[in-house]
Amino acid sequence: MEHMPPNAVTVADLPVEPDALQAFALEQNRLARVLWEQLEILQHQIAQLNRARFGVSSERLAAQAELFDAATDIPAPPAVDAVPVESHTRKGRPALPKDLPRTRIEYDLSDEQKMAFDTLERIGEERSETLHYEPSKLTVIEHIRFKYVAKKDGESTIVTASAQPSPLPKSNASASLLANVLVNTYVDHLPLNRQEMRYARRGVYLPRATLCEWKLASAELLSVLLPSLRAHQLKAPRMHVDDTTLPLLERGHPSTRTARLWGYLGAGQRNENGLWVDHPPAVVFEFAESRAGAHPLLYLNGYKGYLQADAYSGHGALYARGDVIEVGCWAHCRRRFFEIAKDQKEPGLAAQALQWIAKLYAIESRVKDQTPDIKLAARQTEALPVLAQFLQWLEANSIGLVPRAPLAKAFGYALRHWEALIRYTENGVLLPDNNALERQIRPIAMGRSLCTSFRNLDKHWDLSFDIVATRAMFAC
Repeated sequence: MEHMPPNAVTVADLPVEPDALQAFALEQNRLARVLWEQLEILQHQIAQLNRARFGVSSERLAAQAELFDAATDIPAPPAVDAVPVESHTRKGRPALPKDLPRTRIEYDLSDEQKMAFDTLERIGEERSETLHYEPSKLTVIEHIRFKYVAKKDGESTIVTASAQPSPLPKSNASASLLANVLVNTYVDHLPLNRQEMRYARRGVYLPRATLCEWKLASAELLSVLLPSLRAHQLKAPRMHVDDTTLPLLERGHPSTRTARLWGYLGAGQRNENGLWVDHPPAVVFEFAESRAGAHPLLYLNGYKGYLQADAYSGHGALYARGDVIEVGCWAHCRRRFFEIAKDQKEPGLAAQALQWIAKLYAIESRVKDQTPDIKLAARQTEALPVLAQFLQWLEANSIGLVPRAPLAKAFGYALRHWEALIRYTENGVLLPDNNALERQIRPIAMGRSLCTSFRNLDKHWDLSFDIVATRAMFAC
């Protein structure tokens, strides 16, 4: 049904009776607020679409002036102190690692140059280094098993030495080649067709169907490590949870539908006899067909500790158990204000909220390499007073916001989840956000085009990625 614009109201159309005129004015005011709310929502959506198509993805704002009334009792957004940088003299390009193998190439004067002088005496040498790249190469390892005719008690038999050339039965792929396929897929985001072309340039034809079979078989081999990895992970002092989308292709359906990959990261530190000991981080990804809260509820069955995640309502059953403590994510909260401030020509409330959050992160930046005890002290003495003022500012400025507008939703998110957001100040082991896990999920989004999962192959995808991603975290 097509909506027709309302007819213009003239003076003759206005009611004469005062009560009717007042009711008419109130109705017009209500309609104006509805239209204003719709306008804000649509403008925000248009700005998001334009930024997604033409803008940059970095969550940074240009320097903006602070806007607040100095006469008001509402706390003003704090000025974020600049991080001091020690003065230093530029030292040129960094030195090359000393543990890299060196090949010495000597340069001497030519015979013609030497003949131009009566005598020459070498007094030293000048040394410079260049970084040399040797393309990876494929070699063939010949596995020779010696055979014997063995005789005993008058009987003879043939005995052959045992060997395992490949981790896979009836395969000519070595363990190093299988590992290379997995790293190419899950770390470097190379689709199998590109890997096929890369091997072809080295003179070896490895069709993508073969590479896919190797990938699936390798996942089955790696599955024996998964129970130990999960057991270690579930003992972590803190757990991070997040999810991302994956395209799912079902047999008989020409198009894909959206599935989920749930990520779980266990990490933290423990105080053992007065010393803080790191719990080695471990990440596990689980494939799921939906974002239902039943998936993390099942995976985290038996876990006791802090759970850092976004404000997903599906985690409510976990927190209701009483042994899992919710920790909010300031990155999610900040992102809501940033999406608004990015589209504003003049800084407003969203930009001021970012100033408050920046102050919190400035405190974290100063103590990020310190022990949990020092972090806790800084949060209690520095962050909590800032948070108290920020809460007062949020409550005062949330009054009168258009309810369904993006700014009102950003304020509402911060106020509704305030207790979870400030929980990181209660324990120095905790982090202010869920970025530790989001950094592990980001490569999946980068390589999502190569991640189409088939229903009967879904478990193999995350099995391989668990091991590769956890190993990559230790390499960082």
